[in-house]
Amino acid sequence: MPVRIVTDSTCDLPAETIARYGIRVVPLFINVGEQGFLDGIDITREEFYKRLPTFPVHPTTAVPSPLKFRALYDSLVDEGATHVLSIHISVSLSAVVNVARVAAQETTTVPVTVFDSQQLSLGTGFLVETAAKMAAAGCPITEILAALNDQIKRSHVFAALDTLEFLKRSGRMNKYMAGIGALLQLKPILTMHNGKPATEQVRTRARATQRLLEMLEELGPLKRLAIVHTHAPERVAELRSLSAHLFPADDILAADITPVVGSHLGPGAFGFVVLSA
Repeated sequence: MPVRIVTDSTCDLPAETIARYGIRVVPLFINVGEQGFLDGIDITREEFYKRLPTFPVHPTTAVPSPLKFRALYDSLVDEGATHVLSIHISVSLSAVVNVARVAAQETTTVPVTVFDSQQLSLGTGFLVETAAKMAAAGCPITEILAALNDQIKRSHVFAALDTLEFLKRSGRMNKYMAGIGALLQLKPILTMHNGKPATEQVRTRARATQRLLEMLEELGPLKRLAIVHTHAPERVAELRSLSAHLFPADDILAADITPVVGSHLGPGAFGFVVLSA
């Protein structure tokens, strides 16, 4: 394939999809005190979410250096790449895009285009998959970029948090607001569209589930649908059943959200990734 696709470990694509299209994935770092893990390599997502409530300090995350990206870009030349398309989590959520851009500017062996997905999790992953399919079909970079820019407009991610505790631990919410929210049983719903994160509040988990389904119906008809969660298999089964009238249940992918994002959400978060038709 003349155009090769690079992404990062926040894309949440299944391993079989990554292997099928020869997608190269740069793992981000998850740090717990002085202990560091490569996302998706040194610790499984199931293990991370089971251990998250008991970590002595709240995890932090970090992006690899431009050198790591540049070495990967250079290596793809040896595999026949004539152009590299590097697609990453929204710049509004992470510094990955900026680091990749520095590496792209320093790469002299092959042209590198760095693309801000304006999304996270499988919102990014579906863009990566589209690019990889088109690259495998021999499409030129200009055609791939046009398709991705169109897809961004139709991509939505929204998820409900089961607890405010981990937003508080990560510094994304102060203790006073977290305490009030817990008292009132508030369940934040986080949304992402066109690179703009937003939030709304509802009361109780049942209302959060209802609101997610309302949002899902508002976005129909659907071309792709996935369930994302922070190791909450019981929520996956529930959402799969409740959304079956909108999309074939057998075609609904489910994925654990990367700990790079999920460390802020906490265990038990659940939601949808949608690509509208």
